[in-house]
Amino acid sequence: MSAPLLAFLRHWAPPLPLARPLGPAAAGDDADASTAPAPGGEGEPLSRHRDALLGSTDKELKAGAAATGSSPTAPGPPWQREPRVEVMNPACGAWSLPRPCRVLVLLNPRGGKGKALQLFRSHVQPLLARADVSFTLMLTEHRNHARELVRVEELGRWDALVVMSGDGLMHEVVNGLMERPDWETAIHKPLCSLPAGSGNALAASLNHYAGYEQVTNEDLLTNCTLLLCRRLLAPMNLLSLQTASGLRLFSVLSLAWGFIADVDLESERFRRLGEMRFTLGTFLRLAALRVYKGTLAYLPAEQVVSQGPAPAAVERQNQQGPTDAHLVPLQEPVPPHWTVVPEQDFVLVLALLHTHLSSEMFAAPMGRCPAGTMHLFYVRAGVSRAMLLRLFLAMEKGRHMDYDCPYLVYVPVVAFRLEPKDGKGVFAVDGELMVSEAVQGQVHPDYIWMVSGCVKPPPSQKPQQRALQREHL
Repeated sequence: MSAPLLAFLRHWAPPLPLARPLGPAAAGDDADASTAPAPGGEGEPLSRHRDALLGSTDKELKAGAAATGSSPTAPGPPWQREPRVEVMNPACGAWSLPRPCRVLVLLNPRGGKGKALQLFRSHVQPLLARADVSFTLMLTEHRNHARELVRVEELGRWDALVVMSGDGLMHEVVNGLMERPDWETAIHKPLCSLPAGSGNALAASLNHYAGYEQVTNEDLLTNCTLLLCRRLLAPMNLLSLQTASGLRLFSVLSLAWGFIADVDLESERFRRLGEMRFTLGTFLRLAALRVYKGTLAYLPAEQVVSQGPAPAAVERQNQQGPTDAHLVPLQEPVPPHWTVVPEQDFVLVLALLHTHLSSEMFAAPMGRCPAGTMHLFYVRAGVSRAMLLRLFLAMEKGRHMDYDCPYLVYVPVVAFRLEPKDGKGVFAVDGELMVSEAVQGQVHPDYIWMVSGCVKPPPSQKPQQRALQREHL
């Protein structure tokens, strides 16, 4: 059983078969609490598979449950402060949030087209009200505000942290949790992604894992809200990154360098266009296609069999967080069992933990990464503008790999190192800017818990989930 899973169980799952019943929120719990209107029907995921994926329990949710409005956090009555119990769902071997449950919603009102708060009131709040999910809403006011909030928040008051924005806000939340003194337990607080930004790649990936059709905008938001109403949790990989300047940070989605990073960051000025900003940015960057010089090395997933950590790995680990056992200091050569890419001229490099790069870019049609691995793509210099455009257009349906483009390389890896040589280009980590310098990273398997669909657990989870189910019988 993996260490992250054991830590999650110690913190969240005393040996009880069912969640302890919890009383309703007291009147006046929040200063401006409001009651959400009870819609005529709960709503269904926007997919032809919806009947098979929505269980009868969720179709029978009580209407008219009160949803807590926005307010500053406060201690609240004792039932809110006591630890809550996760429940094993025997139907699919998944962990789930309790019913009723209470969540903290962190919302960026300026994300995407600037309509996140309006969308929350119109599309999210009514569904949460019917699903016995009460919430406190906190609006972020500046860059890294969410990071600052979760760094000091009393997490025991919440069953989950809900992030409503683009991928950058989830990046802030995860890194804030990893900066806490109690990071080993804090990082196992269940997380939920509700899309209201420009990219929404994480939400689109979770929508895909649940078996729903690829949708965007309000349709994707509704699907992800219904996943929260169903309460099922799944473990997800986390990418640990180290830079030459000594920075350590964690990624929930991707690291991009070259073409993709430039499009992501240069299109910020078109944010009001929503996802169309990426299409416009792609055409602009194609018109002035660049080549980026650097060295790339990686540890293929197939090479990781029984190799343990390097002898001095623990001693080198002088920062908070899990030990990066596959990495050596950046000033040292990569280990001999790594693969070094012979070319040094690239158009782009992309390390991706999930399937989507945005809600309309199905970048990894090979599917969800197994525990401890990530997708690594790179495009070598020499590719024509016409071919690059065809690849990006085909990516909407995940058909770009069908072209068998000799310049596009894909390999599943557990670790990588990238060293820019000419200072050109920038890094984008989960869509956030990072200076161009040598960087390396490795995946930590099943390290965070996300609200997800009832999907078949990855192979590494099967024995653990079966054992856990026996413990709770």
